Amino acid sequence: MKRFKNIIAGIAATSLLSLGACTDLTETVYDQLTDETIDVNDKEVVGYMMGEAFAQFRFLYWGWNGYFDLMEECTDLYMTPKRIGVGWGDLYIPMHKHSWNSSQGHIDGMWYYAYVGIGYANKCLDVLPEEGEAQAQMRFLRAMNYYLLLDAFRNVPLETTQKTEPGYLPEQKNAQEIFDFCVAEFNAIKDELGTKKVHGYPNRYAANMALAKLYLNYNSYFRTSDTQYYEKALTEVNEVINEGGYALAANYLDNFKADISSSPEVIFALPLDKKNASHNYLVNKALVGAGAAAYGYSGAPWNGSCAVPQFIESYDEADNRLADTWTGGVQRYAIKDGESYTPQAGDPIPFSDDDWAGQGVLNYSLRVHSIDNPGAYQQEGYRFVKSEIVGGDAGTYGNDVAFFRLADAMFIKAECLLRLGRDEQTAADLVTEVRKRSFDSLAKATRTVAQLKGGSQYDYGHREYVCEGYANWDPSSYIVTNEGGADIIMGGLLDDLAWEFVGEHHRRQDLIRFKMGDGRNIFNGKSWFCKDATTETHWDYFPIPKSALESNIAMKQNEGYMGL
Repeated sequence: MKRFKNIIAGIAATSLLSLGACTDLTETVYDQLTDETIDVNDKEVVGYMMGEAFAQFRFLYWGWNGYFDLMEECTDLYMTPKRIGVGWGDLYIPMHKHSWNSSQGHIDGMWYYAYVGIGYANKCLDVLPEEGEAQAQMRFLRAMNYYLLLDAFRNVPLETTQKTEPGYLPEQKNAQEIFDFCVAEFNAIKDELGTKKVHGYPNRYAANMALAKLYLNYNSYFRTSDTQYYEKALTEVNEVINEGGYALAANYLDNFKADISSSPEVIFALPLDKKNASHNYLVNKALVGAGAAAYGYSGAPWNGSCAVPQFIESYDEADNRLADTWTGGVQRYAIKDGESYTPQAGDPIPFSDDDWAGQGVLNYSLRVHSIDNPGAYQQEGYRFVKSEIVGGDAGTYGNDVAFFRLADAMFIKAECLLRLGRDEQTAADLVTEVRKRSFDSLAKATRTVAQLKGGSQYDYGHREYVCEGYANWDPSSYIVTNEGGADIIMGGLLDDLAWEFVGEHHRRQDLIRFKMGDGRNIFNGKSWFCKDATTETHWDYFPIPKSALESNIAMKQNEGYMGL
């Protein structure tokens, strides 16, 4: 049966190549089975293809250089420096500095997996009945892929069938056409998706959330200031909040366990499994090799990603999300009790390389020299541990992804109310409600309207040490610009979005959506670590991948990226 499944996958994939990154259009036929010789209406065949459509969305998110990296590596929260003495990290430097071009590997993966997923969905929709839950699920996945493509690239081909003539080249559509398609699709399938909660499958409220995201970001996509879209986003999240039956999880980290199927907060999840759907490589991407022992993980991490130090400094010391999300300082062995592990409970882990503190133990420093000049030494930077690190050989490979959760709906409502200038205390109450579980004191958890509408606590500016030597922090080598965050409109809300949603494919959108007093958005207009402010705006979207342009002469490169 596994061999038969591979045959079906091969058949479906052959008609996708003109949309993907591949430039070899030669058809591969498996065992003489083609669309003409196999019954694509067979329920088992359609079932396999539907499964592949879901699988491609997982690949899109957690494929190498996947959606997680694309949304996080270019932000002010998270980065992967060139690691001195380790020998990798170079490919992430353009993401941090906002100097990418059409050959950036991250955009190739996004484009490829989105269009392969769209192809499988279209293949199913070509044969499924026009009504019913199955076709609604495929239309949801197809529209989700287009929503992500719109967000990343704006102008992309729009395909709704695999029934095309030989030599057909997909036609590129503008961003408004893609936006309108997504809105129409999500609205059309709400009823047929139903309200039943099945882990890993979309329901009506998942469609609400997708629409809310589209409406919330409309003005960013089209550089307008049309308040009607905040009203539309409010309508969608109000349905989720008032009718969905979701509740905030008791503990923040309940949403980031390996298995989040029991979290009452999760609206739409990507289920992963170490044996059958193993994708999440965060544990290896972040930790020093020796640091795996702090969690009882028996793998061999590569030592890469870490926090932008300015973000760590923005946390309130009373915010439990700091320790929930990041590990810093001296690392200690996990203690095993039966089959379970208690992280960071034993003796310090010996480590002598780049011993900046002279203690002979693994000790992650807050400060990092630079992204590439000379780069980061082995123990530099706090490490991301929000996604549960499972002991043994599991790591985070099988961890589910909470793609939409109730806290997000509550924050969208709060933001829309503040932008519309009404019911502002309700907005503050919503943010406070989410914060309560992460503070031991109600006073600390409480956010006021003035705080949310005021400036950001993030100390923006270029912060880079260009000196060499892991223990050398020569002040004379410090490159710094002092920009701060006082000029950010609703900077307090932007801060809260960061503390709550770091590492959840959130920050790039938020930085593009929020603006400073001079009209520039934070994504372009602020400096952080080794990334400098700019007046250029084409960084708000990515270039069409070079490989996609080479495979389809009908497509044109996005504005601002000509010749790249």
